[in-house]
Amino acid sequence: MTTPVRHPFLDHPGPLPFAHRGGAADGLENTAAQFRRAVAAGYRYMETDVHATADGRLVAFHDATLDRVTDGSGRIADLPWAEVRHARVAGREPVPLFEELLESFPQARWNVDVKAEPALRPLLELIERTGAWERVCVGSFSQARVVRAQRLAGPRLATSYGTRGVLALRLRSWGVPTLLRRSAVAVQVPIARSGVPVVDPLFVRAAHARGLQVHVWTVNEPEVMHRLLDLGVDGIMTDHIDTLREVMEDRGVWA
Repeated sequence: MTTPVRHPFLDHPGPLPFAHRGGAADGLENTAAQFRRAVAAGYRYMETDVHATADGRLVAFHDATLDRVTDGSGRIADLPWAEVRHARVAGREPVPLFEELLESFPQARWNVDVKAEPALRPLLELIERTGAWERVCVGSFSQARVVRAQRLAGPRLATSYGTRGVLALRLRSWGVPTLLRRSAVAVQVPIARSGVPVVDPLFVRAAHARGLQVHVWTVNEPEVMHRLLDLGVDGIMTDHIDTLREVMEDRGVWA
């Protein structure tokens, strides 16, 4: 087996438990209050998303618009921070700046999905300014965005594979020869995509043969968590942070 990729972001005994948006099941996704609850529950790894406001401020928020989860409305990219800051998730919690989260939770590590191109450079500049290279892993559904992040930051930045890398790894797991550069620390995937299984023993073996960790999102059922851990996945992202902790404690792998 290939030597596993090493990066300080991955330094953790046992499988990585990720609080997806801080634990989205509570209805306060991507808020400081929800991340505080995850930290209090013993989580060290947080998953979040970033968008840039019209004036270039980096906010931790999943959607392109405020409409679904806040009492505000409009596209974040079209709004200045002075307006976005007044929106309240579930009518009560403010939308945080990602920089504030880095400062407020200095022991936490952040898996960051860069949702739009204007957020990429502000994110890398923030990581540089705060010296947070060991605490952040960057991913995106956009393969081109992941490649740009790697090109701009180099090996000091942990990234997951983009969509083409995931597809190439899936094909390779089936024995199809594909070009696959070892340019990331992990592959982060759903259990299945468009009805096609992604995470199975072949896929996990193929990733580990490349030295890559396998992180699976978004897993909320305890029986599925057990099954994935039996397969040897290296991390699970969940909305139900209490459930994942209970499963990992039952298996003796909660660190």
